[in-house]
Amino acid sequence: MAVVCERFDDLGQDGAPARLGIMGGTFDPIHIGHLATAEQAREAYGLDAVVFVPAGKPVFKKDRAVTPAADRLAMCRLAVASNPAFCVSAMEIERGGDTYTVDTLRELRGHYPGNVELYFITGADAVAHIVQWRESAAIADLARLIAVTRPGYALTAERRREIEEHGRFDVSYLEVTALAVSSSDLRARVRAGRSIRYLVMQRVLDYIAVHGLYAPEAAGEVRR
Repeated sequence: MAVVCERFDDLGQDGAPARLGIMGGTFDPIHIGHLATAEQAREAYGLDAVVFVPAGKPVFKKDRAVTPAADRLAMCRLAVASNPAFCVSAMEIERGGDTYTVDTLRELRGHYPGNVELYFITGADAVAHIVQWRESAAIADLARLIAVTRPGYALTAERRREIEEHGRFDVSYLEVTALAVSSSDLRARVRAGRSIRYLVMQRVLDYIAVHGLYAPEAAGEVRR
């Protein structure tokens, strides 16, 4: 049984240097913005693989309804299936309890040999608050951070210094192609019976329709 994911459980076992990207999130649903970000990070930093890790019980989303983990996991697997450099891990879902980035990074660090370097990919807006994350200083010892920015949004130089000084974070900033797509907007569009075609992978679109996710006005009526 895979510890992380079937495609890349053995990454680094040959002793050669390797770079693993980690993309965490609720993925409710996973969309083209997530995928494009991962691909551009993979190319920019020479990542050998990117593993998507759907959150089990996101700590910062306890005040809202979240689609069952099994559905979010299934959609992620459908979305990445065609990219040989991507895989999906159920580690946070299977761990149970609240989801914390530091716990996931520790588990990954314990699984992979030292020649595998970990890169945690997240939004620059999230990185701006990283000092508030659980055991944030420990994260700096576990992985490099790739802070994804979009045209028109950037952290100030002062804020970048504060982040890097707190726990000695190694942060790289990557501006990705502007994709004004958010999971919350996609959920709202489905509820209103509006199309989300081309904003998610076709397999994900089909899954949402078949399983009646996001409470469309009439079950299964997701415009294709």
